[in-house]
Amino acid sequence: MNDAKSSPVVLIRILVGWVFLVEGILKFRLPDELGTGRFTAIGIPWAHYMAPFVGVVEIICGALILVGLFTRVAAILLLIDISVAIASTKIPILLGHGYWRFTLPTLKHYGLLSMLHEARTDFSMFLGLVFILIVGTGGLSADALLKSKRYVAGNQI
Repeated sequence: MNDAKSSPVVLIRILVGWVFLVEGILKFRLPDELGTGRFTAIGIPWAHYMAPFVGVVEIICGALILVGLFTRVAAILLLIDISVAIASTKIPILLGHGYWRFTLPTLKHYGLLSMLHEARTDFSMFLGLVFILIVGTGGLSADALLKSKRYVAGNQI
């Protein structure tokens, strides 16, 4: 992809990167609501370890996607993150009951439409990550800058 055509990829990177970066920060800023407390309430094992671990992954990988550095690696890690989030929080809504360790949140409605409503951001992030994984960083990225510097130095990738 040339730079002119790949530059719009930065818009997807900004969207996906800032959502994960902010959510990671919020796991530390609001631990009872979005960090350890939430992980405990939904049935994530070892919540006191997993919430900070996930927060760090979201902060680091979100920042990497924002700047376009190691984006495919970051996208893979965040795809695992968002897949666990969907499995642990949205599947119970679809089923209308908890399963395995995961609990059912208190909502007015359950089933497919309720799950799709609750999962709209999760699914958008999932698809954005798949897009980044397929397309790459685009022209406006740290990866592209590093690649061009290596190429100019005669060390083709």
